[in-house]
Amino acid sequence: MPSLKEIKNRISSVNSTRKITSAMKMVASSKLHHAQVMIENMLPYESMLEHILKSFLASEVDASTVYSVERPVKRVALVVYSSNSSLCGGFNANIIKMMQQVINEYQHLSKDNIIIYPVGRKVAEKVTKLGLTCGGDYSEISDKPNFQQCIDLAEILAGKFITGEIDKVEMIYHHFKSAGSQILTRKTFLPIDVKNELDFDDERDLSSNIVTREAQEYLRKKKQSSASQKEEVKPLNDNFIVEPDMNSVLSELIPKLYHLMIYTALLDSNASEHAARMVAMQTATDNADELLRELNLQYNKSRQQAITNELLDIVGGTVNN
Repeated sequence: MPSLKEIKNRISSVNSTRKITSAMKMVASSKLHHAQVMIENMLPYESMLEHILKSFLASEVDASTVYSVERPVKRVALVVYSSNSSLCGGFNANIIKMMQQVINEYQHLSKDNIIIYPVGRKVAEKVTKLGLTCGGDYSEISDKPNFQQCIDLAEILAGKFITGEIDKVEMIYHHFKSAGSQILTRKTFLPIDVKNELDFDDERDLSSNIVTREAQEYLRKKKQSSASQKEEVKPLNDNFIVEPDMNSVLSELIPKLYHLMIYTALLDSNASEHAARMVAMQTATDNADELLRELNLQYNKSRQQAITNELLDIVGGTVNN
């Protein structure tokens, strides 16, 4: 049985750890709020682009561009989003696991024909460890999302796709639904299917940092009831004249779409990281509280036992005298 001093030292150690996890949880909650604001600021652009393209393509069934040409896959690129730091539960482990599953699906290709574009230091370290081909270092935008850098990455991928250096590009990231729900997603980036890619998932809870199951269920039902009362957006006028031709206009609009896809995935991954870290730190704090209760109970029992033994020694000595 540990001594009173050992138990007291452990209580002090657990208290120190609890302060750290509690502080990290509050920091993650603050960063999550900022990430939610960034997603919220991006949504009007996303919805308007979707609106324009859907209305524009309504009169053209067989619209196609150089970005939608499918060909046999001989060389593939994977854009994988992770975090730069740990202590966020299974966030990075799940991303790396899915990345390895996708690599196994392309095992008929050699390692040189699988190029990884890591957005985050954790996945970059794993790529180096596995000996895979790395397309560059994009760890900086994992912590500080930047739209211009996302455009640069998208242009690099699109350029290699058009020239035939890459036959297919896929993205692996966490889609942010709410603070308590992040969905691991695998999505084809190029070749792009315009009509399918326009079905943006806007079911996000950007107003709450609550992660309990009951609260999330309440918010989900509340959002469903409010969505049913929302008025439908009036479609744009589809009686338009296209100049010079459909493909030329699409060649200008499609780049805006794949720029948005890279940026949206980055914002989703960033928000998911902070949400996962907040949940992990909350769980660690709760475990520390439980451990402190057990240690205090053990300390009090040991202290009472020591007092009882001292009293028995005193009484025994008095009787002998």
